[in-house]
Amino acid sequence: MRFYAAHSVGGGWCIGTLHEGNITKNSSCRSVSVGFPIAMMVTGMVGNSLALILVYISYRKKENQRKRSFLLCIGSLALTDLFGQLLTSPIVISVYRADLKWDRIDSSGYLCPFFGVCMTTFGLYALFMASAMAIERATAITNPHWYSNHMKTSVTKQALTVIWCLVLLFALLPIVGVGKYTRQWPGTWCFISAGDREVPGNMFFAITFAALGIFSLLVTLSFRHVTVLKTVERLTTETVIQLLGIMCVLLICWSPLLVLMLRMISTQTSSHECNSISGKTNLVPGRGNHLNCNFFLTAIRLASLNQILDPWVYLLLREILLRKFCAIQKIKWLDHFTLKPM
Repeated sequence: MRFYAAHSVGGGWCIGTLHEGNITKNSSCRSVSVGFPIAMMVTGMVGNSLALILVYISYRKKENQRKRSFLLCIGSLALTDLFGQLLTSPIVISVYRADLKWDRIDSSGYLCPFFGVCMTTFGLYALFMASAMAIERATAITNPHWYSNHMKTSVTKQALTVIWCLVLLFALLPIVGVGKYTRQWPGTWCFISAGDREVPGNMFFAITFAALGIFSLLVTLSFRHVTVLKTVERLTTETVIQLLGIMCVLLICWSPLLVLMLRMISTQTSSHECNSISGKTNLVPGRGNHLNCNFFLTAIRLASLNQILDPWVYLLLREILLRKFCAIQKIKWLDHFTLKPM
């Protein structure tokens, strides 16, 4: 047994011990760590629930008929994020309550693959949905006549179902032996094993996941550029602003993890090696490079925040709030430049 410095989920530093592969932290650290995932779960559930309600209300209005496909995408994304929070957050909270001893809550060994499937499915689906929404908006703006004649809600529903099924089938590959889900540092979650070349198909699965994620971001950025150029001329800007917000959130939340995964694959470095290092160095040696364990933990936290931020982007960037914001800014601008009487 030895002491090490672990970066808590709450953002501070905690002193703990490493013993038989499980991490034990003192009570003060545990209280800080548990509070953060609980707050994230509550915030995510509230945001996604509100987004679903507002999407349903907007979908029923006749004046929103032209953007029903976009609303279906937003609703599907919010519903997926909500299920992601409900399925993964209780597991993380339980692990923290068990002093970071995963085996206490997963004696059968089935929980880790389940957690990994959830992370992969909900993560990729969010990335693909952003691409789908970018393509949908670009089509609506650049080809409005074709869009109104061919882009029916039934087509959108079929496309969403196909995307969901494909993502789920990909996430299930490690269950049938292609790739592997393993516990990741600091032992509170499971994800793709990025640096293990001994597992059959593991490199293929990890590289494919990172490549699909980066590809979807590039597609979103490309169609976003087309959408912004044409937005001034056609349609309302509300959906475009919402899409831009979601795109920025995805880019910030997922880019660090996807790039870091590719680096870990190329250097044959794995995050579970962080459990065996000293808190002073905080680095895992690789082939010519090092894995910063705290940076890796920050990257996965950012990816997890995506499920929380997506609905709030939709909620805060609604037309009524944007108009109020612009009105307030206009009043401030007029007050600033109005000459006061002498």
